[in-house]
Amino acid sequence: MESTVGPSRQVTLASTPETRRAKPITGGTMFRVGVMILFGLMFLYPIVALLLAPTRSESSMMHGGLAVGSWANVVYAWKQIMGFDSGMFLTWLKNTVVMVVGGAILAILLSIPTGYAMARLRFVGRNWLIFVTLLLMVMPNTVLTIPLFLEVSTVHLLNSFWPVIVIYGFYPFGVYLSFIHFKTALPMELIEAGRMDGLSELGIFFRIAVPLARQAVALVGFFGFVAGWTNFFLPYVLLPQTQTSPLAVGLLQMISSSQLVNPEEGLNVQLYMPELALAAVITMLPVMVIFIAAQRYLQRGAIMGAVKG
Repeated sequence: MESTVGPSRQVTLASTPETRRAKPITGGTMFRVGVMILFGLMFLYPIVALLLAPTRSESSMMHGGLAVGSWANVVYAWKQIMGFDSGMFLTWLKNTVVMVVGGAILAILLSIPTGYAMARLRFVGRNWLIFVTLLLMVMPNTVLTIPLFLEVSTVHLLNSFWPVIVIYGFYPFGVYLSFIHFKTALPMELIEAGRMDGLSELGIFFRIAVPLARQAVALVGFFGFVAGWTNFFLPYVLLPQTQTSPLAVGLLQMISSSQLVNPEEGLNVQLYMPELALAAVITMLPVMVIFIAAQRYLQRGAIMGAVKG
C-alpha cells in the first residue's frame, strides 16, 4: 500500500499548477492581442464619444477628441429637445412605446403557441409551415413594405397604430425561436404523461408547455421589442404624419431640421451636435435597460437548444 500511495502523490504534486512553468508569450500571441485591442478601441470610441457629447458645448465638440463637459450642457440640450416642434419628442416617445410594447406582446401571444404546434403536434402541412417560417426569416423587410403600404392604404388605416402593431406581432423569428425551444427543451415524455392523465392538447400546452417556456418568452419578447424599436422604414411609410411618428422617424426629422444639415431652416430652436447626441442616447436607452433587465433569461435562453431534453 505504501509503495502504491507514494508514487501517486509524487505524480499529483508534479502536475499541480505551482510546479508547471508558464508558457512564454510569443510574438504571434502579442500580435493577436494587439489587433483585438485595436478593433475594440475602434468600436468603443464612437460609443463613448456619443455618451459624452451631450455634456459638451458645440464649440468644444468642434475641436474633436474625448472630453467630459458639464451637467449644465445636458440640461440645456434637454430643453432644446423639448422645445423642438412644441415638445414633439415626448409624443414620438409615447408613440414608440405604444407600438413596440403592443407588437412585442402580440408577438409572444402568436409565436409561443405556433412554435409549440410546429414542434410537438403532427398535422398536414407542418413541414411546409416550417419552410415558410424560415423563408420569411431571411426575407428583407423592405421587400414587404410596399405591399403592406398598399394593403393598409386600401383599408384606409394610414397614420393608425393598429396596422403597425399587427405587423410587429407577425414575427417569424419569434416563431422559430419557440419552435427550437419546444423541440429541444420540452421532453416528449411530459407530453405523453399529460395525455395519459387525460389532459387535452390545450391543457398540455397551458399546464405543461407554457410554465417551461419562460426563456422562450423572454427571447421572443426581447428580440420583438428590439426589432420594433429600431424599425425605421415601415413606420416611415405607414405613419407619414409627424404626430404619429415613432422615435426613429422623429430623430430623422430632428437631424434634417438641424442647422448642421440645413442652415436655412428657420426654426426658433437651434439643434446642434450635443442636442442630437442626447436625442440619440435617449432613443437607444430603453433597449439597453430592457437588455440588462432580461439578461438572465437571455443567457439561459441562448443555450436552450444546446442540450436535447
